[in-house]
Amino acid sequence: MRIIRGKYGRRRFEVPRNITARPTTDFARENLFNVLENIEDFEGKSALDLFAGTGAISWEFVSRGCSIVTAVEQAPAQSAFIRSVKEKLGDTALRLVKGDVFRYIERCTTRYDIIFADPPYDHERFGEIPELILNSAMVGEDTLVIVEHNKNHDFSSLPGFMRHLVYGSVNFSLFRVGQKSE
Repeated sequence: MRIIRGKYGRRRFEVPRNITARPTTDFARENLFNVLENIEDFEGKSALDLFAGTGAISWEFVSRGCSIVTAVEQAPAQSAFIRSVKEKLGDTALRLVKGDVFRYIERCTTRYDIIFADPPYDHERFGEIPELILNSAMVGEDTLVIVEHNKNHDFSSLPGFMRHLVYGSVNFSLFRVGQKSE
């Protein structure tokens, strides 16, 4: 795993072979963050990474100035890897929650400035996830929500939809509650 930019830019971490997550490609991550940096100032913001996997997105948020980043990941191997990177970097901005994302969405009352979700593409509840997030207590008036998905999903009819980005086989849908669609 490589952190692309920011204070930890160019740092690399060897991902264990027992990790079953499908990490967002460096190409897609770099292009997504190029777009996000033009619409969002990360400095001092809070971010949430749902289905965090290797934590690559979480660490991009930390590296680029978010003051608090919560990574939610249930799988033991992925959680252990995120924890090991946190220990190596010694950064306290990242908070790891080892648990079920759906329970977290349902119970969390913390509002975040940015929410990123990268569920497994074959998850049986995949299609529900953007709406669950958008209707949760975690979303405030100006929260930016990013959902990674494949080409088989179209979330453009959901409230707050801003834009759809495609980088190879990776798709992102961006939402901002209380904002008009672009």
